[in-house]
Parts: sequence; structure tokens; C-alpha cells
Amino acid sequence: MPDLFSPARKQIFLSIALAGLIGEVTFELYAWLISPTVFGVILQPSNLVIAITAKLTGVKISHFLAFPIHFLIGSLGFGLFVYLIRVLMPSKVWLTGLCSGLILWFVAQGMLAPFIGRSFMMDFGTYTQSSFVGHVGMTVLMAHLLARFLRHFAEKSGVDQHAPV
Repeated sequence: MPDLFSPARKQIFLSIALAGLIGEVTFELYAWLISPTVFGVILQPSNLVIAITAKLTGVKISHFLAFPIHFLIGSLGFGLFVYLIRVLMPSKVWLTGLCSGLILWFVAQGMLAPFIGRSFMMDFGTYTQSSFVGHVGMTVLMAHLLARFLRHFAEKSGVDQHAPV
């Protein structure tokens, strides 16, 4: 049975968490500060969490609860997703980030938005355009940070960053 707490796995988990956290914080700054200036919309993915929860459970949760749920999904889930794309497609770092962002953007706008009753890709309006910039920008940043953190830990400890997970 593989050791879940091996040095290589700890490095990978820490790299995913750090890259994901920084990427998600950057996404939120973009969503609340830059998107309104450039696109005229504030991205509020917590609304998606509220709508999905209501549709699946019949319970309407507050923004106070939905925001940290999305933040955890964004930081840990998206960080892990970028890592998995890196493992499946060990290519240029920017390409890993781009592919990850395109997939996550499509899931959010092309699948989850229609699931809660909005139009497919929300008619490719300014919200969808800003969401594209936010998702792809976040995952490109996460991919770069992930590569740097993994390289740093490998150099510092001498543990192979490509050790199996």
C-alpha cells in the first residue's frame, strides 16, 4: 500500500494547495476589482453554488456560506485539477494552464449554467467573456506556481517531483 505521507506526496499536496490558494485569491481579486472595470460585471461564482445547492437539495444557502464553499473548490479542487492535467498532459506549463482553464470555464458556463436554468454559455455575453479571462488566467497562474513549487521542493529535498501520487 502506498505511503500517503511520503515526502514526495507531501510536496505535491503542499504545491497544489499553495498554487490553488494563490490562484483563487487572484481570481477573486480579478472578479471583484478588474472585471467590473474591463467588462462591467462582477463575477460572483457563489451565486452558482447557491443555485446548484437549491436545485439539488431544495435548500437556499446564503452568500456567507456559498463564498467559502466556492473558495475551497477553487483553491483545492482547481489546484488539483491543474495538477492532474499536468500529469496527463506533461507539456508546456502555459499549455497545461490554458487547457485546464478552458475545461473549467466550459464546465461553469456551458454545463453548470444551463443546469441551473441559464442559457448555454450565457449567450457568450460579457459575463462569459470575463469568466473566460478569469478561469484561464487563474489556471495559467496556478500551473506556473505549481511548476515552481514542485521544482523548489525537489531541489531543496532531493525528492523526485514526479514520484507517483
